[in-house]
Amino acid sequence: MADKLWKGRFTEKTAHVVERFTASIDVDKRLYRYDIDGSIAHCRMLAKTGIIAEADGDTLVQGLIQIRREIDSASFQFDEQLEDIHMHIESRLLEMVGKVAQKLHTARSRNDQVALDVRMYLRDALSDLIRRLAGLQRVLIDLAKTHIEVLIPGYTHLQRAQPVLLAHHFMAYVEMFHRDSQRMGECRVRTDVMPLGSAALAGTPFPIDRAYVAELLKFPALSANSLDAVSDRDFVIEFLSAAGLCMMHLSRLSEEMILWSTVEFGFIELPDAFATGSSIMPQKKNPDVPELVRGKAGRVFGHLVAMLTLMKALPLSYNRDLQEDKAALFDAVDTLTACIEVYSQMLPNIRIHPQRMEQAASSGYINATDLADYLAFQGLPFREAHHSAGQAVRLGLDRGKELHELSLADLQTCSPLVKEDIFDYLAARQTVNRRSGPGGTAKSAVMAAIQAAEQRLG
Repeated sequence: MADKLWKGRFTEKTAHVVERFTASIDVDKRLYRYDIDGSIAHCRMLAKTGIIAEADGDTLVQGLIQIRREIDSASFQFDEQLEDIHMHIESRLLEMVGKVAQKLHTARSRNDQVALDVRMYLRDALSDLIRRLAGLQRVLIDLAKTHIEVLIPGYTHLQRAQPVLLAHHFMAYVEMFHRDSQRMGECRVRTDVMPLGSAALAGTPFPIDRAYVAELLKFPALSANSLDAVSDRDFVIEFLSAAGLCMMHLSRLSEEMILWSTVEFGFIELPDAFATGSSIMPQKKNPDVPELVRGKAGRVFGHLVAMLTLMKALPLSYNRDLQEDKAALFDAVDTLTACIEVYSQMLPNIRIHPQRMEQAASSGYINATDLADYLAFQGLPFREAHHSAGQAVRLGLDRGKELHELSLADLQTCSPLVKEDIFDYLAARQTVNRRSGPGGTAKSAVMAAIQAAEQRLG
């Protein structure tokens, strides 16, 4: 077993309970590729600047490449006494190449090393999530195009409000996920900053070439302040905020999938492959996938609050509290990735029930606003038109009839401005919602929104 890196200062061995308590290898071992890539770039820079001999640099690089192969092949042995992935790699390198391995850490600290690893991990994760969100948007766009003629009730306060196109409803989520992608893209810019060279907190006296390391690791920018660089986790918090917003959008979509698949709504049926049954009630088909996505939103929200709480009282610069950042970050990435993936595969297979949707879009006095607009077009102030339309709804409720089922005489008791063309107007408004017209929910407007979204996605 390798000695602790700090053995010179201490006279007692680290207690076993402390080794177990402080070990993070079970969490941070997934950073191994980034840690090795960063170390290879660091070694090459040390050799290029003459800080170590070129032969030593080559030996270290070859050893690091071999360690990566061992971890890739699952032949690498992990031990909690070595605490983290950095110490595991350095210890194994010492076994492989001897004392030259002790030169690896020249002009570097675990503080800037871990900051580098986390940034490299997150920028890749963000790129992957942006790609996955684009795929989910395409799924929703395809659904919108396939069902462009279908009307559903639009809701406010979960009460039927006005008829809209189902495509318009799907496209609302395309816009939400587009904003999520934008936020993640902006977060990636602030993540893509190289902290290596900051050392523990105050830089290093060695003549390092940070720009060369940044070029090797494809970082477009260098951190400007070493104190900030080793202790900054704003980019993690920013990601968790973006992830939380995205999970909130997925949770809203989940709520609608759950409601729409109930017998009471009957708008959709979830595919059997994405639902479960009951252990006692044979008739049940449970929407477990959207329910779990809805539940997992709270998990990601919790990670955001945890990171804000973790950071809120930390003095400059690095503190061991920051070890807790990776559990929150990794789980949020995994959770969001899984939720986007399951929705991307489930949505294309849902069964739409257009007839049930159309029926709902034609009942519940959903054309009351159209009646108010009709009266306003006749010159009645809208507030009075609203009142008259409300009286017509009340009359319909008393008679057990929809507005278009009332007689002309009935409607004229609410306002003498109602003419014989009212029924043609109400029917035409239903057609306008589906086919043409200036409104944002009309087919022409929705098709334009679809085309714009497709152009954004490329």
